[in-house]
Amino acid sequence: MRRAYPVELVRRAELRLMATLPDGALMQRAAAGLAAACALFLGGAYGRRVLVLAGSGDNGGDALFAGARLARRGAAVDALLLSPDKVHAEALAALRAAGGRTVTEPSPGTDLVLDGIVGIGGSGGLRAHAAQVWEGVHGLGCPVVAVDVPSGIGVDDGTVSDHAVDADLTVTFGAYKIGLLVGSGARQAGPVELVDIGLDEHLGEPAVVALTAGSVRELLVAAAPGAADHKYTRGVVGVAAGSAEFTGAGVLAVAGAASGLAGMVRYSGPDPVSRLVRERHPEVVVGDGRVQAWVVGSGGGGDADAVLARALKDDVPMVVDADALEHLDRPVGAPALLTPHAGELARLLDRDRAEVERDPLGSVRDAADTYGAVVMLKGDRTLVAAPGGSGEPVYVNTIGPDWLATAGSGDVLAGLCGSVLATGLDPLRAGALSAWLHGAAGTYASGGRPVTASDVAAALPTVIGHVLQEADG
Repeated sequence: MRRAYPVELVRRAELRLMATLPDGALMQRAAAGLAAACALFLGGAYGRRVLVLAGSGDNGGDALFAGARLARRGAAVDALLLSPDKVHAEALAALRAAGGRTVTEPSPGTDLVLDGIVGIGGSGGLRAHAAQVWEGVHGLGCPVVAVDVPSGIGVDDGTVSDHAVDADLTVTFGAYKIGLLVGSGARQAGPVELVDIGLDEHLGEPAVVALTAGSVRELLVAAAPGAADHKYTRGVVGVAAGSAEFTGAGVLAVAGAASGLAGMVRYSGPDPVSRLVRERHPEVVVGDGRVQAWVVGSGGGGDADAVLARALKDDVPMVVDADALEHLDRPVGAPALLTPHAGELARLLDRDRAEVERDPLGSVRDAADTYGAVVMLKGDRTLVAAPGGSGEPVYVNTIGPDWLATAGSGDVLAGLCGSVLATGLDPLRAGALSAWLHGAAGTYASGGRPVTASDVAAALPTVIGHVLQEADG
């Protein structure tokens, strides 16, 4: 599991660790890991030309010390100093001693840029001078490695305003920062490599977490049936979705629910959809009955309000999707997982979609508090948040192809969420697990090619099986 922490906790951890180490040892650990990552990225350091953009403070120091290490490996290293009078003097001396030099503009043939302009202490976008330097360097078109975080991103929330560095790789130290995993900051960061500098025991509880294959495995093993289980003890999920206008939404929600995690799926909906469900999913029971979780709203049309009200009377966990979300105006009053995209969340919070997209982390937290429910904000980095009083971290999904932005994909996800809820998993972890499985199924089904929602649903049992087989191995 990837754990991300706010700047305040990272700084405290660094101070605690530094108190136990010789002066400069922590920076040398960071520089060593950074230099190694750069050499690997370049396919070797010898004969390469590297440009270090060094700001003031420790971030610039990390970059310069790493530049010195690359110079000792045979790289030609230039340093462009944004604040020459505030540069980390010891790091600059080390670079010069290793054969590096300072420049006022990039050299032709630069192979790699090291972004050491601003570290985790920065806020807002790049200042005017730094933005001008970055624009000039960015125009070279060569790869960029960000030092700890891309300069100019919101480190604690992933927001990006004005100018910010767009990295091909970010090498971060000690712990993931929240802005590397969520929002536009995650897009600016590119792939993120974590360098262990010894902070783990000093960090405390994370604010944001991302499931990995190992943590997904643990959740799936807990949800998998035992020898004494039967279809009812494994959980029954009810799907009340689709309408005469949107028949496909109901069928796709059923397809997601029928992934095999729950023991049985019941469909409760209008005839046009129920006929299609019978044809395509003969294992699904059509008609009312007891369930352990509900999925409501996907393609529900004008009946979504009544369907939501009926499901609430059962007092079981529920997934509230699409059309049903339009009928929420107060806390849900039952264990619930709301699954809006950015436009739907904007309506729920009575704010502009642009505001939600600028700060998805803050928005999903606000919605969870407002409606007293777990909220899944669907997007390229899907976020799942519980109300603030729970003390739970926000989950972010980092797996899945861009091809998942296709009609019906959200219906499949809603059905899958309901299936996981029916197994007994709580709404927060059910949402996180479902988002990961949905993304993994999209990756598996796509293989780098366009994918449909039906393809994603069909791939779910295979993906689940692969994860569980790795657990057995």
